[in-house]
Amino acid sequence: MAALRIDPRPLNTDERAVLEHILSAEFVGASQLRSQLERTEVTAVWGPDSVSVDLQVREPCEHAALPQALVPVDGPVHDPSGAYVGEILVWTDRGVTLAALEFAWVTDETPTSLPAVVDGRLSRPA
Repeated sequence: MAALRIDPRPLNTDERAVLEHILSAEFVGASQLRSQLERTEVTAVWGPDSVSVDLQVREPCEHAALPQALVPVDGPVHDPSGAYVGEILVWTDRGVTLAALEFAWVTDETPTSLPAVVDGRLSRPA
């Protein structure tokens, strides 16, 4: 399914919190990606009820130099019982700027919200 374009909007509170959590890890390019958050907008949703979104960073910004498009951080998501329910993936445009925030779930039920950051971990409410 193709992403549904929307009028660019700022990151919402949940999107910002999840991105800040993932980008708090130390890796080559992390500081540059963190510095892009203030200039990052949501430009598309991955479906009518999807919490995964396409991102665009307004120039000027400090560019990262990641060797791949996927940010190299594990973002497992667990439910309150501790069961693994998916993961958060952060994508870049050729390793340079933030490009997408994806909630890849493994449950039968499509998530209706991004996970919360609880005690330094990503947790999906019951």
